[in-house]
Amino acid sequence: MINIVYIGLGSNIGNKAGQVRLAREMIDKIRDLEVTRASSLYLTSPWGNTEQEDFVNQVIEARTGLSAVDLLYRLQEIEIKLGRQRNVRWGPRSIDLDILLYGDEIIHLPELQVPHPHMRERLFVLIPLEEINPGLVFPEDGVKLEEVLINALDREGNRGIRKI
Repeated sequence: MINIVYIGLGSNIGNKAGQVRLAREMIDKIRDLEVTRASSLYLTSPWGNTEQEDFVNQVIEARTGLSAVDLLYRLQEIEIKLGRQRNVRWGPRSIDLDILLYGDEIIHLPELQVPHPHMRERLFVLIPLEEINPGLVFPEDGVKLEEVLINALDREGNRGIRKI
């Protein structure tokens, strides 16, 4: 079965935009996955742990026959190849690859939560996601992305995020 998946990419160490582009190239090479859309790159303020460098973020849409867990493992392999170390929660990272949505599935596993549990709070996810699929509806409750984004912008403003 083919599913539409949305993946968030981010980096705030070294050549941030270069790391995101390289990760995207590596994702393009995953068997049974075809990237169908990609947002622009965005320079964004850190979320959670704010005492660190700004991030470069992107969201991509892909079609895949991989299971969500198999896709997670492939993305983690890319993170390892690009030097990702998981030392500090929400800390600096050479690359971060998150499965945001996987079809209409709701997944609660120790290693994977889909939809991503914090995506509705993060403008660096919502704005690029809206760029590539403005009509998206969240599978767990049928709420439109547009509504979630408006609420997030009302709460946060669009400070700390700009297209590059």
